Amino acid sequence: MKKNLIIALTITLFSSIALSAEIISVYNTADVHGWYFPRAAHWNKENPKREIGGFSAFSSLLKKEKNPYILLDSGDMFQGTPEGNLTKGKASIALMNYLEYSAVAIGNHEYDYSENNVKKLVKKAKFPFLGANVYYKENGRSAEYLKPYTIVTKADKKIAILGLAGEHTSKSTLPTYVEHLDFKNEAKEAAKWVKEIKKHNPDVIIALVHFGMAGLTRERIDVSTWTFPSQSYAYGTLALTRTAPAIDVIFGGHNHNVLPKGYYDEASSTLICESYWGLTDVTKVDLEFDDETGKFIKARASLITLWTNETGKDEKVAKILEKFTEKVDKEMSQIIGESNVPLGTSEEGLDSPIGNWMTDVMKKYAKTDLAFQNTTGIRSVMNKGIITMRDIYQIMPFDNTLVTLKITGKLLEKLMRDNLRNSYSKMQISGMKVKFKTNKKNNPSDIEMYINSKLIKPEDEFTVITNNYLTSGGSGGMAFTLSKDLHDTMAPIRDILIQSVKTSSPIEEPEGSRIIKID
Repeated sequence: MKKNLIIALTITLFSSIALSAEIISVYNTADVHGWYFPRAAHWNKENPKREIGGFSAFSSLLKKEKNPYILLDSGDMFQGTPEGNLTKGKASIALMNYLEYSAVAIGNHEYDYSENNVKKLVKKAKFPFLGANVYYKENGRSAEYLKPYTIVTKADKKIAILGLAGEHTSKSTLPTYVEHLDFKNEAKEAAKWVKEIKKHNPDVIIALVHFGMAGLTRERIDVSTWTFPSQSYAYGTLALTRTAPAIDVIFGGHNHNVLPKGYYDEASSTLICESYWGLTDVTKVDLEFDDETGKFIKARASLITLWTNETGKDEKVAKILEKFTEKVDKEMSQIIGESNVPLGTSEEGLDSPIGNWMTDVMKKYAKTDLAFQNTTGIRSVMNKGIITMRDIYQIMPFDNTLVTLKITGKLLEKLMRDNLRNSYSKMQISGMKVKFKTNKKNNPSDIEMYINSKLIKPEDEFTVITNNYLTSGGSGGMAFTLSKDLHDTMAPIRDILIQSVKTSSPIEEPEGSRIIKID
């Protein structure tokens, strides 16, 4: 009898503990890149026609949420689709105003249409843009259109949100647009601003940042048992936690990584989250508070995939987009050609069918020896069948122009060495083949480059076509800035891709195996 009473009391005790917690949910989106609409998940082998993503699915999901909640975005809201690009972000602001976001971190691609355009978006937004580490070089003052942090009160709890841009922004957007800005060290700035934030006695501190955990891949993996590489502690969100351990939750971005359950860093007691990209998934973090004391207990993360048959759709979202899409749809639905094969990305992370096609088109247009395109600048794939204007805009959403130059074999080796990282090539190529090994630190070694089976020597010189992002000092393009005879043709890359499809259809599979890793 006594044993049964103890069991009953124990069950009652645990039940009361479970019921004593108050929960506030935080939803995070990151790197939406203008993917406002649901689309077929063509990568889903079980059902490639199954519909996924978009703001209508996200909005419908939120309507079912029973907890009080806030919405946050980690930056790069619009650059990547015709609707995002041609409205220069206005469509993003309209949708995020409707969903009632609380804050957004400034992303590098927010600057793609100049700082003045950012200021226009800030004025239209009903939520603050955050960037605590963005300063003017001329006078050292903070950029006035960005707030360092904001404090949101929800269910009587004060949730402080610190926003940080990535230091990479100076090179990961067109450098001329941000050359007057100083993007200071993220971790040091966070430590400084957290001291200021703590004066307000917040219940929880969240960091909303446009950089991610260094050393991750984009796979959906549980990193709770990982042994992190050294770079993870040198920079990125994990380094941030160690410098500013008072932060309870970090929402990262930029790298397009995904952490299905987040990563709890025991050393700093910080939960680190990343939400993939393209609004196919959102991260939900439940902040748990003791109902009696009101004190923050813990945070739990989960990744929610926006399958529309599960979330439903909010039809009001479609109405908001109508005024932005009518003109865009008419232009983007034009059929310009067809492809006999799908041109996708590389499973090995080296040269890809879509990258090979794109650089071949560039090389043919300019009649140069070689062509180069940064891998991350290619934002979609080409499916088999009809090709529309929209397809090319999604493959090449950036308004980059073609630049010709002359480069030596010595600088070519530097170019490839700078862009082969962790057995992944950040550069797509045409006109040559590259063979390389990796050392114990997984960096490239024994790089050999060939043109028509002939080994390239350091003193050899070649003509090159590439893009103005790389030649302006964009990440991975240092070798180009050291080259000679740079000439911006002012011809938009997108235009020559469109013209190539119109004149060369149907598209066939380009020659592959241009970048080879030797074991």
